[in-house]
Amino acid sequence: MTIRPMTRSSLLGAAALCSLLAAAAGAQTPDYLNQDLPFAARVRDLVARMTLAEKVSQMKDVAPAIDRLGVPAYNWWNEALHGVARSGLATSFPQAIGLAATWDDSLLFRAASVISDEARAKYQEYLRQDKHDRYGGLTFWSPNINLFRDPRWGRGQETYGEDPFLTGRLAVQFIHGMQGDDPKYLKAVATVKHFAVHSGPEPARHTFDAVVSERDLRESYLPHFEAGIKQGGAYSLMCAYNRVDAKAACGSNMLLTDVLRGEWGFPGYVVSDCGAIDDIYQRHKVVATAAEAAALAVKSGTDLECGGVYSALVDAVHQGLITDAEIDSSVTRLFMARMKLGMFDSADRVPWSRIPYRVVDEPSHRELARQVARESIVLLKNQGGLLPLRKDLRALAVIGPNADQAAMLLGNYNGSPSDTITPLRGIRAAVAMGTHVLYARGANLADGVAGPDSETSATLEEDAVRAATAADAVVLFLGLTNELEGEEMPVQVAGFRGGDRTSIDLPAAQERLLERIAAIGKPTVLVLMNGSALAVNWAQEHVPAIVDAWYPGQAGGAAIADVLFGDYNPGGRLPVTFYRSVDDLPAFDNYSMAGRTYRFFDGPPLYPFGHGLSYTTFAYDSLRTSTDSLAAGDTVAVRVNITNTGHRAGDEVVQLYVQHLGSAVTRPRQDLRGYQRVTLNPGETRTVVFPLPTASLAYWNVGAHAWSTESEPVRLEVGASSADIRLDRVIQVHGSH
Repeated sequence: MTIRPMTRSSLLGAAALCSLLAAAAGAQTPDYLNQDLPFAARVRDLVARMTLAEKVSQMKDVAPAIDRLGVPAYNWWNEALHGVARSGLATSFPQAIGLAATWDDSLLFRAASVISDEARAKYQEYLRQDKHDRYGGLTFWSPNINLFRDPRWGRGQETYGEDPFLTGRLAVQFIHGMQGDDPKYLKAVATVKHFAVHSGPEPARHTFDAVVSERDLRESYLPHFEAGIKQGGAYSLMCAYNRVDAKAACGSNMLLTDVLRGEWGFPGYVVSDCGAIDDIYQRHKVVATAAEAAALAVKSGTDLECGGVYSALVDAVHQGLITDAEIDSSVTRLFMARMKLGMFDSADRVPWSRIPYRVVDEPSHRELARQVARESIVLLKNQGGLLPLRKDLRALAVIGPNADQAAMLLGNYNGSPSDTITPLRGIRAAVAMGTHVLYARGANLADGVAGPDSETSATLEEDAVRAATAADAVVLFLGLTNELEGEEMPVQVAGFRGGDRTSIDLPAAQERLLERIAAIGKPTVLVLMNGSALAVNWAQEHVPAIVDAWYPGQAGGAAIADVLFGDYNPGGRLPVTFYRSVDDLPAFDNYSMAGRTYRFFDGPPLYPFGHGLSYTTFAYDSLRTSTDSLAAGDTVAVRVNITNTGHRAGDEVVQLYVQHLGSAVTRPRQDLRGYQRVTLNPGETRTVVFPLPTASLAYWNVGAHAWSTESEPVRLEVGASSADIRLDRVIQVHGSH
């Protein structure tokens, strides 16, 4: 691990706390060090002992030690999007969009539990070394649960997809796994971000005003945040760079005071995105000065700043822009988090402190990374049953710029696994001893993007043609990488801009390679590696088998080989719609949900939301409900039988959608309201049950500024995707007005 040297002050802080705790047996022990008192009383005592300058110093992501009180230095910034990130050795799971493609709640919980085990182990090791650097703490700025409303957004790879219900369900599992189940101490802090409406374009994120209707805000952009706070119990939330309806997101009373703390009862702390307070006065120009920006943010509810503007809070108090009491509220919330993490208690009181460092990268974690990667893989097409491939082919050509690129496996916000298995390596390990694996890069990622050597495009392509011609079958690894799509980056090549995409097609260099290789006529499998939807229209028409493997993490190559050769039966499902063209989409900077996602898109998608095939088949029958009518406050149980009618075990993701047949207002075309991933042996039948509360059928009533349930017939649809509905049933809903 690479650790910057500590300052003398931070070392004194940690040492002072240890000395004070050791002396805490005396009769004059300060309340904040009395480990038998409630956290609230201890924090109240500690904050009361601080000067204004000391309190303000604790409201920045790099919080210095307060030596006279034994408060150690603490850096609030850490990342754990799909594994502990930027902190040396760690298990790397598939990128978040791949986690979402598993549609597997329990698996996401297990992955998050592993991440937090490794996080705690690392934190304890840093403490032993008295180190308090960035990426060494327990407050993680994950998960990113913004709605992936447009496939052009480069950071969409960090999210759980385009649906609020799916995103919310998965966020709850991730948060539970990160924060643990101890009744007193948090294992780590999970931070839901970026609140709210934040979803590109990346180059404009510091300046844009996300203008949204009240219904879109409440029905599409906020439900998953509410789930993360109220059901998941996330103890932290990050506010976004952008404005929302002219108000800076980190200075919005509507978002942070009225909704978050008022309606949702959020007890935790709010942190700004890095530099977002600067944006308030320098770019959004909501106010004129740093002191005004800092005061506005804190008064609205942003307790902690990633940046340097909060240094102006002392002046803001003196200017009468904010009060000492308002400062105290934020500092109290911050120290409540540190108390709940056990930072002011002896290790023997904190159960999570007993997690040993040896859990980092342990074999069971590596195996779970492979299982998660397997479950994330989506079989998009399998014409004629080309897949699975035989392992004993005479020769197999593995072609493409993503076939042997380890960095591509990890996406962004990643850690450093001990071993990364590329697709080429995974395939070579899986095939029979006599099978010859021929490899050719074939093309660079995109025109204008240099490869690892100086070979010309023509040379790369000819090498690929020779390999394909000599092989019995071809596997093409094409797609994207975090070098092309991601967070605000200086990428300016055809099809890409600033981290986002201007086209959702394959990059031209890869499309040329695809069409050239397919023309050779060998059985060809296309494996996409990407963090967002790709319009592979030509491939859908001409390539018999297509697989999406996302950015599959450290074990991605092994998991892909497991699927290609039939050692694992794919069961992943798309958490986003694959469109045919950007021409099907509204303007990227239009935040209306009209025409976006499976919920509001009227055109034919290339691959629908929820789509994914299997090497076996499933039958649906006997859809029934516990009642034919649903009153306010009720819950109906929706049951359906699922049978594996094929010849091998496999997973089916059973999905429940609703359609409103008698609504007086515009409603989504479909709304996901339940899903369950089930594993069935050949011939096995399982009954899947979905609870459907009346409240989940409500819409946001703009006139009343509240949720309303209508009296109307509602169609329940159960199927294998949003477009593959197998059974439906209509029930009558008796609403609240």
